[in-house]
Amino acid sequence: MEHFLPNDFCPEKAIVTIIAGRGEYPVLLAKRIMAQGIGCNLMALEGETASELFEQFSEKNRAKILVGQLGKMLKILKNFGTTDAILAGQIKPIRLFRDLHPDWRALCLLRKIKERNADTIFSTICDQIEKMGIRILDARSFMGPDVVVRSGKFPIKCHVVEHGIYIASEIARLNIGQSVIVKNGTTLCVEGFDGTDSMIRHAQTLGLDEMLFVKTSKPHHDFRFDVPIFGIQTLEIMKESGIRFAALEAERTIILNQNLVLQYAEKSGIKIFGY
Repeated sequence: MEHFLPNDFCPEKAIVTIIAGRGEYPVLLAKRIMAQGIGCNLMALEGETASELFEQFSEKNRAKILVGQLGKMLKILKNFGTTDAILAGQIKPIRLFRDLHPDWRALCLLRKIKERNADTIFSTICDQIEKMGIRILDARSFMGPDVVVRSGKFPIKCHVVEHGIYIASEIARLNIGQSVIVKNGTTLCVEGFDGTDSMIRHAQTLGLDEMLFVKTSKPHHDFRFDVPIFGIQTLEIMKESGIRFAALEAERTIILNQNLVLQYAEKSGIKIFGY
């Protein structure tokens, strides 16, 4: 049993519901869970969850809701007989401001949240689910093979890496973003509301070499709903932008389909390492 799962997790008795957002992450997660013979349901979010993933589940093991329908989500989780839930995949950040469909229960909770951001909203949702007796699993559960491990040696000067880690950690602490791009002690780009890939594309306009991409987690990161993710799309944009080094926080970051991504990185001349 991998160490991200609770010690008392029992595969034979568990009924896991994946609350799925965008991207490859929930697709890979579902495949891993079902490969172990664990009972698995899907809670899809309209406009976010891939239709291909939704179609993989039988009608009795799937449901779809609008983003913000908290009351309906809780009712469906109960009807599924869910023992454990796991949140996987992104939801467009702009959903915090538009295209949100809060039901009465969600509106009541939103009124109580003074600082509205992804952390406070998802933390509140997780708390509501756990009040029903449903455990929220660490989002790294079942993803052990793709979790970043610490590298023995950095392929770039240590002081450059240390500066990048420091800046990334500070913006993460301030809840601005979790990634930065640096060069020789200078901060070039900082991740903002529009995400990692937009930051990397902006770095491309600078026309510099020897840039370092750094991804970290927050000081008090809540792994119930958020895991730093690195995937093939980000790698491809790095290649286009001429960024040849990526430092990812070990044990706290996932490289989706890690073996394939590392093979592609090697062919592209990009060094990925864990710190």
